[in-house]
Parts: sequence; C-alpha cells; structure tokens
Amino acid sequence: MKGLFSKTIVLTFSFFFFLFFSHSQETRQDSIPNWKINYGSNGFEFRSSDNNYLLQIQSRLQFRFATPSDNDPVTFNDFNNQENSVFKINRSRIKVGGHAYKPWLKYYWEYELGRSNLLDFRVMIEKWEWLNLKLGQWKVEFSRERRISSGGQQLVDRSILNRNFTVDRQQGVELYGRLRDKGALDFSYWAGVFTGTGRGARDNDDKNLMYFGRLQWNFLEDDLGFKSVDFEIHEKPAAIIAIAGVTNRSSFTRFSSAGGGILTGFEEQNPGQYRTNQLNLETALMYKGLSWQSEFHTKEIVDHFNNNQTNTLKGYYLQAGYLAHQSINWWPEPLEIAARYAHYDPSEVSDYNLEEASLAFNWYFKQHRNKLSMEVSNFDYETPQANVENEWRFRVQWDISF
Repeated sequence: MKGLFSKTIVLTFSFFFFLFFSHSQETRQDSIPNWKINYGSNGFEFRSSDNNYLLQIQSRLQFRFATPSDNDPVTFNDFNNQENSVFKINRSRIKVGGHAYKPWLKYYWEYELGRSNLLDFRVMIEKWEWLNLKLGQWKVEFSRERRISSGGQQLVDRSILNRNFTVDRQQGVELYGRLRDKGALDFSYWAGVFTGTGRGARDNDDKNLMYFGRLQWNFLEDDLGFKSVDFEIHEKPAAIIAIAGVTNRSSFTRFSSAGGGILTGFEEQNPGQYRTNQLNLETALMYKGLSWQSEFHTKEIVDHFNNNQTNTLKGYYLQAGYLAHQSINWWPEPLEIAARYAHYDPSEVSDYNLEEASLAFNWYFKQHRNKLSMEVSNFDYETPQANVENEWRFRVQWDISF
C-alpha cells in the first residue's frame, strides 16, 4: 500500500509539473509565472495567474461499521449466513482534476487505493452549455442513484436496486449539454457510445457496442445536477423528470466498480450471449431543505445462446431527506433525516421479491466533505410459499475528504 501511494503521489505531481512546464514554454517568459495555491471544495488547488491551468488534488476516506453484515442480501441463503459484523475502511480515494490550456478543456481521474483500481479517467470539452464532449471512463448517467458519488449519498450506501440495474463505469465517448429558452422549455441531454464491457476493460467480447441516451426535463427552470441534499435551501421548488435508456450485447448481465459481472440465473457466459435493454424513469425535487428522488427500472435480458429466451427484471425506490431545522426550532442545523423504500422483482428469473426499508441520520460537519451517518435497514425476502423472517442491519459511517 505504501509503495502504491508513493507512486500515485509521484504521478500526480509529475503531471502538475508537466502542466507547469507547458505553461512556461507557452508564455515564452524567463520568469516563473505566478501560481495561486488555495484550498477549496475540491481539495488543494494550484492555479495559474491567467487561469488557463488548474490542478485540484483531493483524498477521501470512508470508515464503516456494520452488523450483522455489510452486504445486501441477494439470495435466500444470505438471510441465514451473514452473521459477520465488520469494521473496515470501505473506500480510500485519490481524486485529481482541473483544466489545462483553456478553462473549458477539463480533465479528471480517480483512483481507489484499497483495491488498486483506476476508477475514472476522462477529458471533457465544455466550451458551450448546449454542446459538450466527454472521452474516457466514467459512471454513465443512466441512474441518478449510481451517478451521485458514494460520498454524496443521503444514506450510508445505495439501495438494493444498484446491483441489478446500474450500468456503472464504461469506456467511450459522449455528447451532453443543456438546451433552454424560457420557462419550462429547459432540457438536459446525454448521448453516448461505449465498449460495453465495464470498468478497466481493454477489449470487447464481440462486435457490438453499448448505446445510451438520457433526456431530462428541468421543468422548474433549474437543473439539480447529480446531488441528493438541499444544502442550498431552495426558496423556490426545483424539480426534474428524466428518462434514460441503454442497450448492450455482451457476456455480462450486470456491472459494478469491479467491472462486468453476472446476475443470479445467468451464470453461463459466452461472448455476445446476452442482449440487455434497460429503461429508467427518474424524478427529483428540492425545496426549503426537503429533497426527494425516485427511480423506476425495467431490464430485459435476451439470451441469444438459448433460443432467445427473454426475462424481465423490475424495481423501484423512493427516497426523501429533510434538513428539519427549516421547520423545527430545536432541530440541530447540521442534522438531516433521510428514508428510503426499495422494491426489487426478478420474478421472471427467480421466484421471489426483495424489499428494503432504511432510515438514516446524517450529521454534516462540512456538508458531504465531513459527515457522520447512522443507518438502520430492514430487508424482507418474500416467496409464494413463505414470507422469510425479516433481517435487520445497522451501520455507522464517517466519510471525510481533505
């Protein structure tokens, strides 16, 4: 770990000095240009005097205690074999971003130290609001819950839907932007083409690519972005409705930060075996400390190696949070209460339904940059034959960035 950390630091500062040298050559001056060093919302900042170069470095640690287990139950056996309380460093990240040559030519990469994974690396051309271009690897904007950083969640982690419906990180190219005129004529869009084999993949398993599109209606004239808490305390309601779709053919039926994987019931893997078609309908709202978000998913999996057998998975979640000091005088200002209900139905693949109900309290020392979270969850596994006894889980987490 020590050697890996040292290499990461060397790489970061090597890149910084490369930008510094490029800027010095470009200005053709004998004197060293003035650089501003600051600490902001994205960590330590090194900015050139003409603002054509910016380097931001940030680290993040996430400490978690969970009992009786930290994992979401997936199968019937998980309700009986997860008596393993754990304290762990759940995430340890290095983040580097900024811009080079021009303020609209941006870059970002993120590295997970604990698992030695390069998570994100991308370059963005964002010169105009209505048309931008992104190249590299990142979390596709298919799902609001997944796109929001793990450090920006209202609950300790994402819902039971995430494992089954996330498109996660992919490598490719994307166009995106915001189109707005007046009033409710305000839309954001994303359209991308990806290899479709997940994070870290260097090859495609067949000739097919992943195609993705998202259209978001900012019908109250405010693009909420991918965030979960109303820290701004909106005096006027801000809300969005979005629809997103993705289609892909590969040997995988699910994705995660580890890359491509398989869902229960799809253990057979051959190149190009599965065509997955996914649709997500999403809503979000923020108003006077109240925040709301929801997703409704459907996922069709076509097995081209077994007579085009088709199965459909469905699920949804509803989530809300409230900075209750807005209406309760004695409520501490840094304290938020949040709740989520999620329902997953894979009945065409497996004969059960899974439900999650979670309640959390967050104490924001410095918004999401330094927060303490406590969460209690109940999982209900139901089959036509029996209603399995519910399972409870308790988690405490400290997430800090510096």
